[in-house]
Amino acid sequence: MQAPLPLLQKLTLFPGMEGGHLRLVVVLSQLGDFDSLEYAKALANAMPNLRQAGIQLLAIAIGDVQGADRFCSFTGFPRQCMHVETEPYLHRELGLYQGLQIPSSAPWPALLLMCAGIGSSGTLAEVLRGYTGDRSSPSLIKDDELIELAPLPVIKGSFFSRLGHGYLRPFELATVRLRNMVEVLTNWRTYVPRDDFLCQRGGTFLLDRDGSLLYEHRDRGILGFSKTMGRPLAFLDPYL
Repeated sequence: MQAPLPLLQKLTLFPGMEGGHLRLVVVLSQLGDFDSLEYAKALANAMPNLRQAGIQLLAIAIGDVQGADRFCSFTGFPRQCMHVETEPYLHRELGLYQGLQIPSSAPWPALLLMCAGIGSSGTLAEVLRGYTGDRSSPSLIKDDELIELAPLPVIKGSFFSRLGHGYLRPFELATVRLRNMVEVLTNWRTYVPRDDFLCQRGGTFLLDRDGSLLYEHRDRGILGFSKTMGRPLAFLDPYL
C-alpha cells in the first residue's frame, strides 16, 4: 500500500521542515517501544551525516511532551526534530500496521503474542540476532563505555572486546536492548501514558525536494523498523 502522498507532503509543513531539501519522516510507535528507542539512537548517531547531506529529519511518536523530553535525553535524539501525539491519528491516516488484533479489552495479550512472533514478522529472528551477534553489522558498544543495568552490576564495554572487534558481538545488541528495557520499565508512565497503543507499528518515509516519495518502509512487527536491521539506515546510502 502506498502512503497517501498529500498527507506526507503536509508533514513537511512542520517547523524546521523547509522546501528544497530531502525530508526524512519517521513515524515511530510508542516512545517506550523497543523499536522507537533503537531507531532513535541510530538516527541520533547519523545526525552529522544527515546535516551534511542536507536531509531534514522529523519524527512523530505516540506519547506526550514529558515523555519526549526524557526519550530525547536518553537516546540523544534532537528534541527539535521530535513531535508527539497522544493517539496514533497519523499512523491510522497512513494505514500503518496496528499490530495483532485479538478479542481483548487490554493490549497486553496481543503484545506478548507479538513478542513471540505471532502477527509480528521477523521478530524472533531479530531477537536471536541480538544474542548470536552479526558479523555484517557494526559494533554498538565502545570499549570504554559503561552499561548501567541497575539493579544488575555495571557491565564494562571492554567485556565484549574479548569476543572480537569491528562487528556486532554475541550478546552485544541484547545488552543494549536490556538497557533500553530497564530505562523504560523504571519510567513506564513517562514513556507510555496509556497502554492502548502498545501494538501500533510505525513507518519510514523519505521525500524528495519536490515532495515526491523516494522510499518507504512500513513496519510489520516488533523490531522490524527497517528492511535491513543489521544496518537500519542503509536506505539512506544513495543520498549521503
